[in-house]
Amino acid sequence: MLTEALTALAAAGGTAVVQAAGTSTWQGFQQAVARWFGHGDDERVSAELDRLDRSANALAGAGDDEADRLRLREEAVWQVRFETAFADLGEQERGQAAEALRALLREHTAPGGVVAGEGQSVGGNVHIRADHGSAAALRMGDVTFGNPPQPGPPQG
Repeated sequence: MLTEALTALAAAGGTAVVQAAGTSTWQGFQQAVARWFGHGDDERVSAELDRLDRSANALAGAGDDEADRLRLREEAVWQVRFETAFADLGEQERGQAAEALRALLREHTAPGGVVAGEGQSVGGNVHIRADHGSAAALRMGDVTFGNPPQPGPPQG
């Protein structure tokens, strides 16, 4: 059984695959992921490139009505692939693979995450659509950049 940290790392890998597909960073990211899975074996790298291509093509060909469902499915598929890769390794190799994946994600994905107080927050692209007589609205309140204030002492 994988640790929570490795499961979270696998989930981040799956999300990164889906977010990078079809972007200007895809080719470099795709190559890096294929090399990570291939462990230097050219045949395995080639097979991973094919898998990644199939995922990217499926995502690119998805209609608006199925895009969200397909993104979630592809994220889950790639998360499981990363988890399986970790599970197939010994303890020492697993640590090395985890560090290599962290480095790959740092190098090829946008830095930071999204933190929200009240309401919703989104990291990455946002697509807002209104159809079938519905309405869509976007309101941005105060937007600030910087470090959040430190929490006060515990109450109670």
